[in-house]
Amino acid sequence: MIGSRPKILVVDDTAANLSLLQAIFENQEFSVGLASSGEEALSKAADNVPDIALLDLRMPGIGGMETLSRFKKLATEMPVIMLTSHGEVAEAVEAIKRGAEDFLIRPIQSDRLVLTVKRALERRELKTQVQNLRRLVDRPQGYLARLMAPSPRMLEVVDLIRQVADSNFTVLISGETGTGKELAARAIHQESMRAEQPFIAIDSGAIPDALVESELFGYEKGAFSGAERRKEGHFQMANAGTLFLDEVSNLPTPSQPKLLRAIQERQVRPVGSSRATPVDVRIVAATNENMLDRVEKGQFRQDLYYRLAEFVISLPALRERREDIEPLARLFLEEASVELKRRASVITPAGMNRLQTYSWPGNVRQLRNLMRRAALQAQAVEIDARDLEPLLEATVSAANLEPLAPVAAAPLSGAGDTLTTPAFNGGSLKDIARQAIEAAEKQAIVEALRATGGNKQKAAQRLKTDYKTLFLKLKRYGLSNNRQAIPSQ
Repeated sequence: MIGSRPKILVVDDTAANLSLLQAIFENQEFSVGLASSGEEALSKAADNVPDIALLDLRMPGIGGMETLSRFKKLATEMPVIMLTSHGEVAEAVEAIKRGAEDFLIRPIQSDRLVLTVKRALERRELKTQVQNLRRLVDRPQGYLARLMAPSPRMLEVVDLIRQVADSNFTVLISGETGTGKELAARAIHQESMRAEQPFIAIDSGAIPDALVESELFGYEKGAFSGAERRKEGHFQMANAGTLFLDEVSNLPTPSQPKLLRAIQERQVRPVGSSRATPVDVRIVAATNENMLDRVEKGQFRQDLYYRLAEFVISLPALRERREDIEPLARLFLEEASVELKRRASVITPAGMNRLQTYSWPGNVRQLRNLMRRAALQAQAVEIDARDLEPLLEATVSAANLEPLAPVAAAPLSGAGDTLTTPAFNGGSLKDIARQAIEAAEKQAIVEALRATGGNKQKAAQRLKTDYKTLFLKLKRYGLSNNRQAIPSQ
């Protein structure tokens, strides 16, 4: 991990260039090493690998291209930025193909040079972070290991997953929001013979009613206005693998018989096609509702329910298995500390006691979100009850939804703004916190959509969340069709 003074090695055969670059980066609080040849640069890098290197393309002796090749063998992850002249652009492009991070053409503005170097270091840090997270997630048994916990209830769930994984049973996973239904579905897939094939997840409640059939089964070019090319549906994308239908109880009634037919006949008919396409898909569905109640009320087809419920796994709420809170909290804190580069790593006895006595309406998801926020805001290695209390107040209102990226507090009113600060009509601290969080989140969504011209996919990327979460937030805040506040896509 890069320290407070990142190490940069500057390689150039011109003394004046070395002096200038040394002054620029020392002014930016870098630790600067200098080399006037490729040979000297490789010797210094072998003794003490720098965080990043600036490398002149044209040098006597071992040239820049050969030095780059040896750098990449010596320190694969070290970013190398090439410095070139106008006539050397083709060679610089070749250097990129050989592993250089970027190239800059002389004369170089110092601001641009520093920005390029800092961005390269940020990309390297992000890559390291992802690798660390992957090592945490890809522990032995993967997703199944993440479900394991001391409580008898969860040990029973793990045993059921092992029993059903290698069969071709359709599985229905039930449980409150945040209990880990998708994690269980991924564990079933990972433990099955289909593990090397696709796992495709779809939120049945996040698809507009009119698009359910085309999303599930695909469509042919010209099938409807805007269908400019053929598109595979989720069934085809999951062929030979597993299709996870999350919140299947929200599937529109007209689409239910078509789903039943696809499961039974193992084939789908894309919209606009006269031919059925065979598919080999294992179905895992999930719901947070009582499906039999919906069947009795005529909101869900009985025959489809029994087809989905060949094997049922019920996930207990976190409040029903309190012995799992401590190991889960420690795991989530460990993950967050690595991801967010924070030093918080210990939960005090008082802090753990507060976690144990809380009701957890948002279940495991809420616990994970809480530990991420605690790690982010912690001022010390230890996290105590007094650190957790305000976070519990702030997160309870959003416990049942995946969070968007944290947003900075900003004025919600002013010239040209569509939204205004909500009136806080008294109430508890919890209510006031909830209103403030929702107002800030709503404003962030509107601003992201404005900035992307109403493109929801790009807005989701800008907010550092996924499309599904943004779609749910738009519905929650009544912004789905608010064309005054949001430009049309």
